Amino acid sequence: MNNSTVGGRTVGGGLGVALPNDRRPSVLNLPPRQRPAALARRPRPAYVPLAPAQERMWHAARAGSSSDWNVARAVRICGPALEVGALVAAIRDVVARHEPLRTRYPETGAGPAQVVVPVLEAWVRPEVRMVTEDELPKHIAEFAANEFDLATDQPLRARLCVLGPHDVVLVLVVHHISIDGRSVGPLLRDLVTAYLARRAGVAPGWTPLPIDYVDYTLWKHAQLGDYADEWSRATQQLRYWANVLAGRPAVLEFPCARVRPDRRADSVGALLPVTFGAGVHRGLLNRATAAQASIFMVLQAAFAVAVGAFSCSDDVTVATAVSGRGHRLLDDLVGNFSDDVLMRVRLDRAADVDDLLEQVRRVALAAFANPDTPNTRLKRCLLQDAACPLFQATLILQRGAAAQSAHTGGDLTIAEIDIGVIRAKHDLEFGLVERYDRVGRPAGIDGGFIYPTALFEHDTAVAFVELFSATVELFATGYRGPLAPLLANIRHCTTVVR
Repeated sequence: MNNSTVGGRTVGGGLGVALPNDRRPSVLNLPPRQRPAALARRPRPAYVPLAPAQERMWHAARAGSSSDWNVARAVRICGPALEVGALVAAIRDVVARHEPLRTRYPETGAGPAQVVVPVLEAWVRPEVRMVTEDELPKHIAEFAANEFDLATDQPLRARLCVLGPHDVVLVLVVHHISIDGRSVGPLLRDLVTAYLARRAGVAPGWTPLPIDYVDYTLWKHAQLGDYADEWSRATQQLRYWANVLAGRPAVLEFPCARVRPDRRADSVGALLPVTFGAGVHRGLLNRATAAQASIFMVLQAAFAVAVGAFSCSDDVTVATAVSGRGHRLLDDLVGNFSDDVLMRVRLDRAADVDDLLEQVRRVALAAFANPDTPNTRLKRCLLQDAACPLFQATLILQRGAAAQSAHTGGDLTIAEIDIGVIRAKHDLEFGLVERYDRVGRPAGIDGGFIYPTALFEHDTAVAFVELFSATVELFATGYRGPLAPLLANIRHCTTVVR
């Protein structure tokens, strides 16, 4: 049995260390000082640690290229009433409102810390560039690629690409340690509110935020407790992952036309579109209902099959992202709350597709219940080379509507535009969105598959997307047969790309 050490105790590998029922602490029986604190504003200690999602990002940025984790957005503002001065003032307003946009992350004697820069000292100077329409993509890509020094830089930069007297593209680049996907909505909404107010000559009159990101961080650590405490939530989550992942293959070998470099010099990626029609969407929903699962779980099961066939492995670890915003007070905050959770799927333990869906359902629910273990801590508990990634394949499913431009009046139009920058931080990465029509009927699933061009040839990537798509469509038809023949058939098809 492989053993790892967690919080001073030995954790058995793969056997699932159980806590005796009579020794499991109950929240209802905890003394008052141990009851979970409410999420509210609280005094700031001298040292503010990173939130769990930030800790993962801080170490990832140090291990590779920090710019790989830049989040870039571009907003086009057009109209005769455009005022660049009001736009610059609005950026400052948003930075003052959301603390993570003016937070530095130096390493201290106690560990990496959050250091919030006071409003009067925080200063974002947008670069102004006169560009043509043809030059715009190059300027956006160049600006998005600039690295942040997390210890000394504010994690937000802005550039104004002026196309004409009434046409400007605002490019915002924020390091992922300070923002996640769910933050983009509040960020752009507050930016528009502040711009309209400044154009009218007044300060924005938005409702004050109920808490700040540091308040969330302190609350989160109070909930998780200390890793030195064997009964803390943090230690129990770490113990769960150490058990679940023990003995798995450290690296999945894919049929690459290029030799995997020891360390990718960059994360240049390419994107392949993925689309499933309304009929497949309905079939997946029906299959999920029959399995008492979610459509996400059905897609993850198909993804695990495709990854397993592609790597010739019956033991695959795939991942997804969780929003981390389980409290209503977090809805309007800009910050990094999201984190990766892993799902180890044993294809050899599923006799048929129904067995597989049940396994994925259980694995996903358990993963979502244990989302807070930073990767660096987990790697220290696994008997694998720390240079090996915890996962190489990820699938994220979101529910969304068709993109819409934000119209602020007859004299001004504000719309987010595609930045055209693709980074591949994992070997296989699907980002999918569910679409529904106005009355809630399934309208299809679309998105893209991102892959590193340093690792895969285009034809190899296309072959993998075809394998995944064929598996999804088969599941949508209601196929309930044995898994072994299905895997054998898919693996036979992969020989064309080996």
